[in-house]
Amino acid sequence: MEENKKRRRRRHPSDFKARAVAACQVPGASLAGVALDWHLNANLLRRWVKEAIIKTALISDDGAATPEKAPTFVPVTITGPKSGSAVERPIRVQVRKRGLRLTIEWPVSAAGACAGWLQELLG
Repeated sequence: MEENKKRRRRRHPSDFKARAVAACQVPGASLAGVALDWHLNANLLRRWVKEAIIKTALISDDGAATPEKAPTFVPVTITGPKSGSAVERPIRVQVRKRGLRLTIEWPVSAAGACAGWLQELLG
């Protein structure tokens, strides 16, 4: 092996980054899964997503730049299923670690318990 050859960083065009970020926004897509599919490091893709969110938040509807930052937390109200609606979709959490892929599903009606479990897992 030649030692004087340096490893170079890959450079990705902005349209490639935009397509990868858009793939993360598809309902049900996981960032880690998209990163694997696109042969990217998940941390790099996460940074691109954050940058896209900040860029979107810093540009107003008229195209002018705004000085405020993107919100760090957006509260979401979860409502129960409407009467006569189809079966509600569960909350799905995917965990991948050391070749193990674990998928956990929670009913939306137990969203509070799911949030508590996630805090314990990630905390």
